[in-house]
Amino acid sequence: MTVIRHRWSSSISRMAEEIKTADLGSSATTSAKTRRFWPSILRWIPTSTQHIIDSEKRLLSVVKTPYVQELVNIGSGPPGSKVRWFRSSSNEPRFINTITFESAQNSPTLVMVHGYAASQGFFFRNFDALASRFRVIAVDQLGWGGSSRPDFTCKSTEETEAWFIDSFEEWRKAKNLTNFILLGHSFGGYVASKYAIKHPEHVQHLILVGPAGFSSESEAKSEWFTKFRATWKGAVMNHLWESNFTPQKLVRGLGPWGPDIVRRYTSARFGTHSTGEALTEEESRLLTDYVYHTLAAKSSGDLCLKYIFSFGAFARMPLLHSASEWKVPTTFIYGFQDWMSYTGAQEARKHMQVPCEIIRVPQGGHFVFIDNPTDFHSAVFYACRRFLSPDPQTESLPEGLTSA
Repeated sequence: MTVIRHRWSSSISRMAEEIKTADLGSSATTSAKTRRFWPSILRWIPTSTQHIIDSEKRLLSVVKTPYVQELVNIGSGPPGSKVRWFRSSSNEPRFINTITFESAQNSPTLVMVHGYAASQGFFFRNFDALASRFRVIAVDQLGWGGSSRPDFTCKSTEETEAWFIDSFEEWRKAKNLTNFILLGHSFGGYVASKYAIKHPEHVQHLILVGPAGFSSESEAKSEWFTKFRATWKGAVMNHLWESNFTPQKLVRGLGPWGPDIVRRYTSARFGTHSTGEALTEEESRLLTDYVYHTLAAKSSGDLCLKYIFSFGAFARMPLLHSASEWKVPTTFIYGFQDWMSYTGAQEARKHMQVPCEIIRVPQGGHFVFIDNPTDFHSAVFYACRRFLSPDPQTESLPEGLTSA
């Protein structure tokens, strides 16, 4: 297992996502004192809903394929739902920020779901290539990116999973989609898997990119990890985790220094320490701006962390335990340098009753679709040809990719 400090920081700050209803305006009847108060907040945390929308547009300006952005109304909740956000006393509708790319008629639909501390814009290097073969639709999960950010009041793993699964299903209904390919990255892979288990009738093929949540702590525990947890540092980090201390809280707490911290992270992760094709200076600037505004916005979906994972990014309700319930053909894609191990997928495959393949992509880490977009696209195209073709045996793995 990788060093726990690295895993902890990676699992929080690289699993990725955030925005929407942080209403920083004031009505005509707001007192002068309140009007003076909000500008001071804006100076401390230099973001707003409009900042997020604008930064998304700037980032997607590098994409050549025309697209439509919309806020899909998913209502105030499905009848009988036990999810707390659905029981909002205001009954105000929620929205899922969605972008749909222009595509050839009758192209298969590919729905893309981002990971923790990220948003749909993280796929900016992939939209053009994927839209050449698919009708690409990317979403911001509820409580992240440009979607609504209701107060997060879930108190259990079950409630938290329902928050994401049920809101995605309401989005699907609103978009009148079925028989689509579902791609999820990291935590988005966890959500996509849980959704496909609950609603397999709508998912034609499941693509999981560096998915989180396959193993529990007891299944992946190492001697080093046990010893580390017994130290004062391990105890402090575990306490922070259980207290739901998230990277978003750190970014907000740093106020006007937050953008610089995010810039240092994106410059290092996707530049200096990139495992593949480093971002250009312009791409890095646009991504940094976008990431900051999505992280610094109102806290919501990011508070799911401690309910889904225990300290060390181990799932509380591991996907491995549901492997025998899998009903959708699945492709796993991992970068060679992904800190998320593919061994969990290998173990799950032993119990699956559906076709399953594990592909590893060179020169790619956890964000393999950013690190090595060319080979990532080859992996996605191959996976879809193989599982959607009437004669899958005729499809050979593209050069450079490895089957695990």
